[in-house]
Amino acid sequence: MSALSIVGAVDGNVADAGKAIALALGIGLGSLGAGVGIGNIFGSMIQAVARQPELRGELQGIQWPGFALTEAVVFYGLIGGLLAYVLI
Repeated sequence: MSALSIVGAVDGNVADAGKAIALALGIGLGSLGAGVGIGNIFGSMIQAVARQPELRGELQGIQWPGFALTEAVVFYGLIGGLLAYVLI
């Protein structure tokens, strides 16, 4: 059996596999980035409160919107990856 006939036999499945790998990489990297961002936000919060405890309330007001926006990156990656998987 020649290599050309093998490639021709699995041509559609290879494209689907490539799309699935791209989807998984997109979601995985989006989750990784969000995890790093959230760790950075909370680590900075701990350092800031340790240095100036009297600013804790003001810093928490900044912390939670940053956390929510960073977490939204995961959902943007998920939706973008799913749209790319379905539309391409």
